[in-house]
Amino acid sequence: MEKENTDEFYDRLKEQLLENTSWPSNYLYKFIVPTDESRIAQIHNIFDNTGAVIETKKSKNGTYTSLSITVHLKDPDEVILKYKEVSIVEGIISL
Repeated sequence: MEKENTDEFYDRLKEQLLENTSWPSNYLYKFIVPTDESRIAQIHNIFDNTGAVIETKKSKNGTYTSLSITVHLKDPDEVILKYKEVSIVEGIISL
């Protein structure tokens, strides 16, 4: 994703989160990542010490792993910060 498109995406997301959610609030992240223990561990480390509840489920043939992460955050900026942190994980797809 180009930086300009990424910035626009995050700006829109922040607006939506401010309009539709009262903060602080729980936020549900959903990601899909190629099944690889080091990549999954990277994601776990990003959410370590946040009190996040992380559920993982492998795809039928085990090629991909989906992660549902529920975490209590204080504002939309924290939500966006975590998206930016996980964006470094190779092959990750945010849903």
